[in-house]
Amino acid sequence: MAGLGLLFIAGLIGMFAATGWEETTAQIARLTLWQGALLLMLSLANYLLRGVRWHLFARRLGLPTTLGADMRHFLGGFAMVVTPGRVGELVRMRWLKRETGWAYERTAPLALMDRASDLAAMAVILALSVAIAAGGMGGALPVAMLALLAAYAATHPRLLAAIVTRAYRITGRFPRLFARIRAAARSLRHFTRASTILPAIALGVAGWLAEGYAFHLLLGWMGAEIGLWKAIGIFVFATLAGGLTGAPGGVGGAEAAMIALLALDGVPMEVSVPATAIIRVTTLWFALGLGLAVFPFAERLSLRQKNALEIR
Repeated sequence: MAGLGLLFIAGLIGMFAATGWEETTAQIARLTLWQGALLLMLSLANYLLRGVRWHLFARRLGLPTTLGADMRHFLGGFAMVVTPGRVGELVRMRWLKRETGWAYERTAPLALMDRASDLAAMAVILALSVAIAAGGMGGALPVAMLALLAAYAATHPRLLAAIVTRAYRITGRFPRLFARIRAAARSLRHFTRASTILPAIALGVAGWLAEGYAFHLLLGWMGAEIGLWKAIGIFVFATLAGGLTGAPGGVGGAEAAMIALLALDGVPMEVSVPATAIIRVTTLWFALGLGLAVFPFAERLSLRQKNALEIR
């Protein structure tokens, strides 16, 4: 994580030097403390809304956890947000196993539904952005459709189970592993009802809109008024593009996409570069800091509850 942070800082220094230190620092100096605090509050709103969605999924799955415990697991998992493909966030499954005794294959659908719901929510936002402010965002529509298809495939129990079965027949190896994955896929049936899917997508849309709105505010404060929906579309598209690269936290890909899209809209580099840096610090790196703050408590409490279960 420290190495990735240093690479991120090194990249920013290079971009700042290329665009001019004076112009860049002047743009950053325009922001006040309350404006920075508002950006962080909007990011926190995103994480809390998605934490409520995690709790919704946990209840539908039948986990005997409280809202506080689910929120602790969800936020603590952000300590691993900069792992490749964010697979480190599966630490939440370990905490659930300790506290409830549920095996990993029983709780794995939670992580799958969480990621699929984000894909679906971001696809909805991208589609709205293209429909309302299509200028320079025409390429976002195929990405939105791809995200929706991926979300559908990842949450369709029969389709996913069939894919797993086909993969096992091709390889002919690891029967126990494939059996567990197939069991996890079939348990997705708990989430296929509209009473679960629709609130989950709504919470995701509201959360990601909060961060997109923060990006819109930031650009306005820096003198680059490109419109609300275009700013939201650029932010969501860049975040999704960075995630699709598989890079830890989408670092590199998300920043490049954001700066490129802003440039296509006529935003000068001396604005797009610091705006990108600030929004990434107040979203991705803020999530990491939040996760690192919650992680020790989640780890300690999970061990305590594990010991309590063993005593029983």
